[in-house]
Amino acid sequence: MTYVGIRPAVRDDIPAIVAMLADDALGATRESPDDLSPYQSAYERLRSDPNQLLVVADRDGEVVGTLQLTIIPGLSRKGATRSTIEGVRVHSSERGQGLGARLIEWAIDESRRRNCQLVQLTSDLTRPDAHRFYERLGFTGSHVGFKLQL
Repeated sequence: MTYVGIRPAVRDDIPAIVAMLADDALGATRESPDDLSPYQSAYERLRSDPNQLLVVADRDGEVVGTLQLTIIPGLSRKGATRSTIEGVRVHSSERGQGLGARLIEWAIDESRRRNCQLVQLTSDLTRPDAHRFYERLGFTGSHVGFKLQL
């Protein structure tokens, strides 16, 4: 098997990223791979914000994984900076081979490099396999999350 690198996403990666976001029961209801314009606009906002990191796992020029890491300065926890991991996806052909863990480890290392004191993420209640995955990586289900659709 060839080497998989993790690198910043580029505009040409958007179709592959969106395809992975849409490739599950939840994503299929909220993503629109046929209309990339909102994703391209979002990519430009992410790219211009130094606290946003959108990365892909790349195997020989093919995008096989992705995640977004957000750095959040704050006052709580004695002025701690935290990071939030979002949008973790691994291409269906790559699942079960350790790529998801490698992406999360990259995010944790990058968070340390940026002097974060806490790494957080959320996972939909309907994804028990993902919950077990994050727990295996050392995350604790310590909070209840709330969302308000606008």
